[in-house]
Amino acid sequence: MIDAHHHIWLQKDLPWLMGPEQPRIFGPYASIMRDYGTREFLADIAGTGITKTVYIQVNWATERFEDEVAWVQDQGDEHGTISGIVGYADFIGDDTRAQLDRLKKYPLMRGIRQQFHWHENPMYKFAQVPDLCENANVQRNVAMLADYGWSFDLQVFAGQMEGAAQLARACPEVTFILQHAGMNEDASDAGQAKWSDGMKRLADCPNVVSKLSGFGTFIHRNDPAFIKRMVTDTEAFFGADRCLFGSNYPIEKLWTSYTALFHAFQDATKDMTSEKQQAIFHDTAARVYRL
Repeated sequence: MIDAHHHIWLQKDLPWLMGPEQPRIFGPYASIMRDYGTREFLADIAGTGITKTVYIQVNWATERFEDEVAWVQDQGDEHGTISGIVGYADFIGDDTRAQLDRLKKYPLMRGIRQQFHWHENPMYKFAQVPDLCENANVQRNVAMLADYGWSFDLQVFAGQMEGAAQLARACPEVTFILQHAGMNEDASDAGQAKWSDGMKRLADCPNVVSKLSGFGTFIHRNDPAFIKRMVTDTEAFFGADRCLFGSNYPIEKLWTSYTALFHAFQDATKDMTSEKQQAIFHDTAARVYRL
């Protein structure tokens, strides 16, 4: 099995883990303001059957984007389990290709994530403006990923999904991997309708797939019933061959063990065919991240 979304880090490399806690999308986080290395991650996944993983960038200082990939490449070389790296580059500026060229020498590189999510709630806001996906310069730069055979990890809220679909259509040769099944944060009827509409728009783009991950982000707990609903609804939009499991560890370690989280995802898929389970827990990630 493959975990297609996790992090490791040394606290000294992450500005957001230094100093006093700040309001964050995932709530209080004092317990992860420390090193979380490969050995601890491997201990966390022990017994799950996961043999390959994909590391996702975790907001080092932006000028150190290559240092991040180099360090994770060394970790993968030493321990073996990390089979792909999604690094960082700036698609807003004018020198994206130069940044990508600096990363292409690392064998585990598979894609890029620059977080575009914006929200009216300042605690949920990351990008400075809501419409980066519609920016012509961003679209031109993201399209460059096709030249490297890399994907783009797309992180947006429901209100941004129409623009995200425009970005996907503007870059038809790039695979877009939607983070956390679209960051479903509004439990109201109107919020759920908005999320569903946006997910349908993205599912209509054949080059978009969806990660089943990060479902504790806004509720700050491991909720098997919520995980099952999110897995079921997302699979209905995209199909299992366009869905992939990710743990979002160690963020989810704030409220659950890896084993409990993984079992909740397994239970969420137990009524699916074995072929669909195989796609969600292995085949889709192996295909889109070229593992």
